Amino acid sequence: MPLGIILKGIGGFYYVKQEGTEDIYECKPRGVFRKNSVTPLPGDKVGFSIIDEAKKLGNIDEILPRKSELIRPAVANVDQIAIVVAAKAPNPDYMLLDKLLITAEMKNIRVIICINKIDLDDGNAKIVRNAYSLAGYEIVEISSVRNVGYKLLKEELKGHITVFAGQSGVGKSTILNHIMDSWVMETGSVSNKIERGKHTTRHAELLELKYGGYVADTPGFSSFEITDIPYNELESYYPEFRPYINTCRFNSCSHITEPGCKIIEALERSEIDKNRYQRYIQLYKTLKDIPQYKGKKNESRRVIK
Repeated sequence: MPLGIILKGIGGFYYVKQEGTEDIYECKPRGVFRKNSVTPLPGDKVGFSIIDEAKKLGNIDEILPRKSELIRPAVANVDQIAIVVAAKAPNPDYMLLDKLLITAEMKNIRVIICINKIDLDDGNAKIVRNAYSLAGYEIVEISSVRNVGYKLLKEELKGHITVFAGQSGVGKSTILNHIMDSWVMETGSVSNKIERGKHTTRHAELLELKYGGYVADTPGFSSFEITDIPYNELESYYPEFRPYINTCRFNSCSHITEPGCKIIEALERSEIDKNRYQRYIQLYKTLKDIPQYKGKKNESRRVIK
């Protein structure tokens, strides 16, 4: 049985690139997938049968086990997320950035933070760089106007399946066009009034990089909620917290007001960014007020090493 990877799905048809070749087949999934409520996704590695070689038609017979799965965009086997923020126009949404990072940490997916439009920077790039380098994240600064940063970004993308995510208008599609050396997405200038991109990416599609790997775009969005994390596990998804977890005076330490908190002590030594820490407090309190968690004792801990 030939093996391949799904590049995109449109109207119930899936386009599968055969492993080891440049051939792409238009495939229908077997009915058993619908029966089992399984939807094939871009990024899925599949076994398929060829029913018409000349017309490049086939059927998807098997979906191999997924290493990861994202909902927005609906993509499987992503092993890297490139989160794009703009130095300006629009200004960074730090809460959205933190929520995206928490999601990546939950799914054990590597992160690159791309600071785009550094030619417009009036101080935001330094804020991002200082805050998130303390957390250990890889940061790439980019400008299409100055043509800087793309060589490093291409090296970071090589060999991975990478999703680009971030606010509308930060320039994700422009970055994709540049690294693909082609015009792969429609782009629009940012509205001066509302500072949002004029275009919307309508579906997930994997784009193959000629130097190895795949990238996918995702719709820009202005809100992103994380409601499925117990408040007392939130600490685990902050890499800069991990050296201090389980070292506080109290086992149930929330790292907000308790004496003997090692994370607060690290904060006072400037080893943790103060603004990112304040957003942690805000998220912690929001999660604690969710009905299924409200009133529960802070009795379980999950540490990710």
